[in-house]
Amino acid sequence: MSLKIRTAVVAVLASASLLLAGCATTQSPLDNHNDVEGKLVVAPVMPDYKVEVTLAKLNEILATVELTNEQRARFHYDRGVIYDSVGLRLLARIDFMQALKLQPDLADAYNFLGIYYTQEGEYDSAYEAFDGVLELAPNYDYAYLNRGIALYYGDRIDLATKDMQAFYAGDNKDGYRALWLYLIDLKADSVEAKKQLAQHRQNLENDAWATVIVDYYLGKKSRDEVFSAAKVGLTYPKEYAERLCEAYFYLAKMAIETKQYQDAANYFRLALATNIYDFVEHRYARIELAKVKGLLEATK
Repeated sequence: MSLKIRTAVVAVLASASLLLAGCATTQSPLDNHNDVEGKLVVAPVMPDYKVEVTLAKLNEILATVELTNEQRARFHYDRGVIYDSVGLRLLARIDFMQALKLQPDLADAYNFLGIYYTQEGEYDSAYEAFDGVLELAPNYDYAYLNRGIALYYGDRIDLATKDMQAFYAGDNKDGYRALWLYLIDLKADSVEAKKQLAQHRQNLENDAWATVIVDYYLGKKSRDEVFSAAKVGLTYPKEYAERLCEAYFYLAKMAIETKQYQDAANYFRLALATNIYDFVEHRYARIELAKVKGLLEATK
């Protein structure tokens, strides 16, 4: 699992892993970041044809191959992960539910369902799903992130802080963990949150992409420097679009903090436009956008 904050997806069956290899974008984002008036442009990532081929193979396996319940559950889960990655959330949810019928102790599937409940504002169901994940797999690191986010959006900040502190403790060299802990701490005490983020910055690698965003929050980087850094050290086709998805989200959260609500709305729309569906930043940009629209209405 990379250090990028995204939904934790554990390794799949060896056969499915081979089928899933090689997914990449067919388009690259445009390099236009001239203003914050809604004119920032990014070409949305489109699924590679190999994703369709993989889905066709999984469909054939599920329809024709004699499998044990455990194997069939895993293939439903694998197919659900692919559906999720291309934004087909309903189909993914159906597969995750089917996987759980066949294998009720599949923690990964509960994790996804918890995320979906959070996105839909069904927070009690989300908490229950993530509680189930941690009962089945107490060391499931990202369940603390996902439950913490659900608690954050459910306005249960004290509990959200505990979960995010546990998540941060799992790897204090991960800038994304520091960022999410800061966003939650911000709800309780903005001065202390900034102080803690500055302390956590000391554990981060200076050349890491996430560190650039942390430095932006600390006032050490400008918006233009963030976008410039997003182009540096890219290693695979989708990485630029992924970084832009993250940059748009975190810049939007900062814009909310400074009461620049229209800028925040523009950035959240741009995060959604990247089509990086399986990143946490994309998953919750729509919730954030709805909140910002409410703030804009209140200021009229």
